Amino acid sequence: MNIQSEIEFFSDLALIDKARFMSRLIGEVVEEAKVGGGDGQDLSRLRFSQEIIQRIARFAYQILSEDAARPADDVVIRMLLGARADKNAERIMRNAYRRVVANFESFDTTVLLNGP
Repeated sequence: MNIQSEIEFFSDLALIDKARFMSRLIGEVVEEAKVGGGDGQDLSRLRFSQEIIQRIARFAYQILSEDAARPADDVVIRMLLGARADKNAERIMRNAYRRVVANFESFDTTVLLNGP
């Protein structure tokens, strides 16, 4: 997976689509975390998924509230897709991300909750 192309894809999305994307990613991370590897790492996998879901949810909230202090798109994508020492956590994120990208459709939505 080419992280730079994923950054460009995500950066090109409208704000509402970025929030939709992150919301779908949360669901996919949950599904991926539920799939046990039978490797005795259940607690570690669930802790990781809980932490990353909290971060993604906070980012989605910052997008929807048009918070200027939110992290840059490239920082978030690198956090999600970057290499990790815990290869199980890396697998969870990459599998979840791939499923979202494969099924994501961007709509040219122009109405935001805080719109004029």
